[in-house]
Amino acid sequence: MTEMRPYIPSPELVQRVVARRGRLHAFEKLEARRTALVVVDMQNSFVQKGGGHAWVPGAAATCPTINRLARGVRAAGGTVVWILNTYAPESDRTWSHFHQELSSPQGYALRSRCMAEGDPGHELYADLEPQADDWRVRKYFYSAFIQGSSELHERLQAQGVDTLLIAGTATNVCCESTARDAMMLNYRTLMVSDACSANTVEEHETCLSGFIFSFGDVQTTDEVLGRLKPSR
Repeated sequence: MTEMRPYIPSPELVQRVVARRGRLHAFEKLEARRTALVVVDMQNSFVQKGGGHAWVPGAAATCPTINRLARGVRAAGGTVVWILNTYAPESDRTWSHFHQELSSPQGYALRSRCMAEGDPGHELYADLEPQADDWRVRKYFYSAFIQGSSELHERLQAQGVDTLLIAGTATNVCCESTARDAMMLNYRTLMVSDACSANTVEEHETCLSGFIFSFGDVQTTDEVLGRLKPSR
């Protein structure tokens, strides 16, 4: 299975980031009780080869890392959220250009079937380890935060969460869309580089480089867990 290589920002990018904010990592302290791990779209349709409409070759290889990250967040007292990309018939109207112009008729038919609740493609991939207290949140657009997509923002606000760790697939599509919108909603937003995957290494790394410069932070799982302060 294809794996993303470790993400290492170029010296030039590091220099630009440090010049902009005085340090490479914006979020050097993470308070667990105010932190949520948001795992995006790790469903069969994206993770399992032949499991749906949009397989990401490197996604399955991130499952052990995502599980380890989730265990660490739970143990420290944080929240774990599994985002489920979901098709609803009303999106034929509310997202019509995506279904009618950015998708072929065959692609639309396959996606709408695989992303419908009850289809195997909609289910979380079997190698993942969700727990009973974790959240499962449906989203209807690429971003979990855009208006009308999900209940995630309201639930996080009620929980007092202000820091988000973004993992899942694809790095440069639904993960990035969710992460950018989270930053715009004033969350301290961090993409976990080795817990995300894209169709190519280039797409993965280009996304992370843009994010760390303009939108938030990028850290590895080891860095996140090392900075996560347990809740008392």
